[in-house]
Amino acid sequence: MKKSEPRNLAEAAYVRLKRDVLEFRLLPGDRFTEHELARTLGMSRTPVREALCRLAQEGHLSVAARSGWTVRPLDFGLFDQLYDTRVVLELAAVRRLCQLDAPDAHAPLARLRDIWLAPVAERLVDERKVAALDEAFHSTLVQATGNTVMAQMHQEVTERIRIIRRLDFTDAGRIAATYDEHAQVLRSILCRKAEHACVVLAAHIEASKQAVRGITVHRLFLAREQSGVARVRRASAPALLRTGRMASLTV
Repeated sequence: MKKSEPRNLAEAAYVRLKRDVLEFRLLPGDRFTEHELARTLGMSRTPVREALCRLAQEGHLSVAARSGWTVRPLDFGLFDQLYDTRVVLELAAVRRLCQLDAPDAHAPLARLRDIWLAPVAERLVDERKVAALDEAFHSTLVQATGNTVMAQMHQEVTERIRIIRRLDFTDAGRIAATYDEHAQVLRSILCRKAEHACVVLAAHIEASKQAVRGITVHRLFLAREQSGVARVRRASAPALLRTGRMASLTV
């Protein structure tokens, strides 16, 4: 049990920190030290350092010898490139799926049919659940081709855009549009209408990109406004807690 404890603590620190980055409780540009964070979490620095290194590898944090750890600024130019890469991979996957002629070629899509072709009355409205299902939809399309290299590339892109992509489902209209557009893509693939599926899919991804970009800018603006108020109200608090954005990490 003692041997597994550091790993469990590191995982707990990782999950909590990543949640706060994704939900903008830790904002781009925020800085903190391992010591401050360990004290806040009630852990030693070893599991905290492991969690921070893992988040840095995923592109969420950066570290400098003198200034400690920093939440990386959002790079919309990079996000555009990642979205472009995602489009290339997914369109290639759709074309490949439409070409497969084995009797069970579309078997991996059965679960997607159950979810995205369900009656309107059975559609989910919980934004977190829909976001998870949306990610699974796009990943499944690529995985169903059987090309493991392409699937791995797509997964890496998915990880890097998740911080803003999940915001797409804070709007009920976007949830409804996602259901409709996913259904069109699926029906086209099942009927082997590759070009129509590609047109709908490309438009769907572009609409999502534009939506999350606008939402992200707005959310960051609100978060900065709120953090400014918190900074004034809690000027005597420790540096890490001064803005109130680390409250969810308190043990």
